[in-house]
Amino acid sequence: MTIFDSDSRPLGSSPSTTPQLLRATAERSVAAALVGIIVLLPAAVAGQTPDLSDPVPPDPEALTGKLDNGLVYFVRENDEPEQRAFLRLVVNAGSILEDEDQLGLAHFVEHMAFNGTRNFAKQELVDYLESIGMAFGPHINASTSFDETIYMLQVPTDDPEAMDTAFRILEDWAAGLAFDPEEVDKERGVVIEEWRGRLGAADRIFNEQMPLIFEGSLYAERLPIGDPDILENAPTEALRRFYDDWYRPDLMAVIAVGDFDGAEIERTIRERFAGLEGPADPRPRFAPETPVDHPARAMVSTDPEQGQTSVVVMYKQEPQRTVTVGDFRRDMVQSMYSSMLGDRFQERAMQADPPFVAAAGSRGSLVRGVGAHQLFALIPEGGVARGFEAALLEAERASRYGFAESELERRKLAMARSYERQLAEKDNRSSGSFVNQYIQAYLRGGIYPSVEARVELSRLLLPGIALEEVNAAGPDWLAEEGRVLLVDAPAKEGSEPPPAQTLTDIFASVAAAEIEPYVDEMADQPLLAEIPEGSEVVAQEVIQEVGITIWTLNNGVRVVLKPTDFRDDQILFRATSPGGSSLFPDEEYAEITAAAGLIGSSGVGEFDATELGKKLTGKVASASPSISSLSEGMSGSASPKDLETALQLVYLYFVAPRMDEDLFAAQKAMIEGMIGSMGNSPSVVFGDTVSLTMSQNHPRTGSYAETMASFRNADLARGLVAYKDRFADASDFTFYFVGSFDPPTIRPLIERYLGSLPNLGREETWRDTGIDPPGGVIEKVVRKGVEPQSQTRIIFAGEAEYSREEWAAVAAMGDALEITLREILREDLGGTYSVGVGTSLSYRPDEEYMVSIQFGSAPERAEELADAVFEAIETMKAEGPNEETVQKVKEADRRAKETNLRQNGYWLTQLGNFETAGLDLRLIPSYRWIEGWTAEDVRQAAIKYLRTDHYAKFVLLPEEGGGS
Repeated sequence: MTIFDSDSRPLGSSPSTTPQLLRATAERSVAAALVGIIVLLPAAVAGQTPDLSDPVPPDPEALTGKLDNGLVYFVRENDEPEQRAFLRLVVNAGSILEDEDQLGLAHFVEHMAFNGTRNFAKQELVDYLESIGMAFGPHINASTSFDETIYMLQVPTDDPEAMDTAFRILEDWAAGLAFDPEEVDKERGVVIEEWRGRLGAADRIFNEQMPLIFEGSLYAERLPIGDPDILENAPTEALRRFYDDWYRPDLMAVIAVGDFDGAEIERTIRERFAGLEGPADPRPRFAPETPVDHPARAMVSTDPEQGQTSVVVMYKQEPQRTVTVGDFRRDMVQSMYSSMLGDRFQERAMQADPPFVAAAGSRGSLVRGVGAHQLFALIPEGGVARGFEAALLEAERASRYGFAESELERRKLAMARSYERQLAEKDNRSSGSFVNQYIQAYLRGGIYPSVEARVELSRLLLPGIALEEVNAAGPDWLAEEGRVLLVDAPAKEGSEPPPAQTLTDIFASVAAAEIEPYVDEMADQPLLAEIPEGSEVVAQEVIQEVGITIWTLNNGVRVVLKPTDFRDDQILFRATSPGGSSLFPDEEYAEITAAAGLIGSSGVGEFDATELGKKLTGKVASASPSISSLSEGMSGSASPKDLETALQLVYLYFVAPRMDEDLFAAQKAMIEGMIGSMGNSPSVVFGDTVSLTMSQNHPRTGSYAETMASFRNADLARGLVAYKDRFADASDFTFYFVGSFDPPTIRPLIERYLGSLPNLGREETWRDTGIDPPGGVIEKVVRKGVEPQSQTRIIFAGEAEYSREEWAAVAAMGDALEITLREILREDLGGTYSVGVGTSLSYRPDEEYMVSIQFGSAPERAEELADAVFEAIETMKAEGPNEETVQKVKEADRRAKETNLRQNGYWLTQLGNFETAGLDLRLIPSYRWIEGWTAEDVRQAAIKYLRTDHYAKFVLLPEEGGGS
């Protein structure tokens, strides 16, 4: 996958821990293809033996073309989600094309696209899009990377004016940015705050490693976030020069996928964009040279705020393109190899005294012009040499001896099942997935076949892939040429990582080591040796208005069923029972909860975690038990054909939970390795202060150090006793099922497996453990970290009276306040990159409210921005939200609900929430709580809950002498 190709993230998200992205473990998609290629389906798709030299055909339902000015377009009709269009303007230009005086300005230009264009002055563009229900961030956004800039819109298609305006916006972005000097100066602060938000251990290590990774390449000098001095001082002319040079039709694509008339949209694109003109003497769009044949390199990086220890090895290579059937087959082979290697890594991590917490291998891209194999290992603190050697030994074992035939057969089965599911869900594929495929097709010359063509190719190619061919893909994973070894570790006395040369020597020692071949062991017994008899449904209720059926089984288990047609190959389920960890003693809570929480990933019945994974190969079925503060429960999913397997897992997690000492120790080591030295992180220290203060140091609110201690002290026997107690009685459990099923058809399975769950007839409920927020005004400053950055969090919390109407007013107040604060803190003051407002109104264990406001800024501006927050609050109390903001919030909620009502996950969540709150299930589809509140309701909520005599304010600042 592409690693260094984007600095993008949704507005308001956490800064990227970029070098860690090298450890991506997702399997590569075998889909990609040439832009604009038009061929008939090859022989493979017609059911004959495929010719490997044939091009993979494009999806015939995609309308593609190239205008005379060079602009490329992709249009496809798709109604998932309904009444939505996903639009993109893709500019084949990013930070790599910046001049020396423009470092960071490619990204700055992207910001200016939202601050004034030919047809939209200043903030009018965002204001309009929010007025039609689109949210800044999820539906209106952009990203800048080394090599491209991508503008994103999602708009409703049931409003012709909205669609017409959306294309006008795309056209403005392509050729009509205003670059008003006043707006440029205001936006400088926002861009600087985005840069500031990335500062920290990960960024410092990343900046240290980049010159080594890309030595001899311009990529090492053109990070998209840029140079803060240039961002603060670059003249407007420098921004406009980048825009004029590189925003031109021969470097652009327009992509439109959605619930619309494709031919009409194609005409719109041709009419609107045919008139765009590029410069008379365009600058050449170059691709920087990046050496991949250099001698091996290595670097060990430490930082006192680094939370985890990890090793990544990159084997740089020339990039691969997928154009022909043979390329498609090659991708399948490589995917199999990396997946099987990953299975072995996972198995080793689950054994006693694991040398690494997790490890993975993948094949992908570093940047557009550089491919790489990558090995990654997350390692317990102080164990770099041991963990790295163990991961390298597994890679060497696979390279030297290859894989077993049984491993390949499981991988083929899993891959075939994946393609089978793609075919089953072909009519439910999201518009977003098509958009991403077309972006890659334009920028990297990828393929975009139809699902049918892809599945047919895999069906014909998969059986012919031999073990010898897959094994042959291994040796080039361990080549010395182009190799880069990187270590990230905490700077901690007594656990220093070895020097780079010591780690480099491990390559030679592993290559010369005597290594035993891997033995693939797999249990033959069935998942469930004895099928239970079950019990019958003894009561039924049907709620016709919303298509819900409710059964009560003879053992007391309730089952709530909502069949849907949203997905053809998906059933989601969850279960809940009152009690949870609230029934554990306070003094034992942490250790018991930690131990009980590990049981769900320990295998079940006669199968440990590794054996269970092998047993479930080719099945789409999962179940996972959990114990939360007020309830215990189960969650999972299944393909309709594998629902019985999922229910067998549920049954076993109730009656035959599994844990052994070695696995328990391995899991504790895994958790500790993942948490690592995160207590050194300023954000963790800040979070500890907030949570402990707001709970008044309640023993169930553990700090980082206490969490670490709870895992170290977790006791298997006590954890298993607690787990078994919580799942000893199913008579007070309610199960919720949503998805592609027919209630009468699945009834026998429900009766057999859920009807066999134990029934003790206990009557119990959760316990109020007494966690309450403090009263009065609390202000705390936390000093941690060395970077010139701060975080501010203002929390209003206390007692409330719950009703659904009051809940709606509080939620609307939070949304309105967030819009207002974004406009003030970000747009007017240029003081933050993002501001978030979260709200809750709970009914258990107490009726309480909480409103949390959070933003980052320069340390010297934290107080100024906090004062602005309180001023905005006082204005909302006095005047309420203005009508424009009211309509924005309501329209966003309406549009979100339109989409949510077509999602299985939404229905699953709402069924449980409504029943727990005692609400009528018939009201789930209702818009009454969206339409019902008024500006006055919001004003009254602000008066009631945003009390300036009852709040807590926390500010994270650099340590004395750190930052500015």
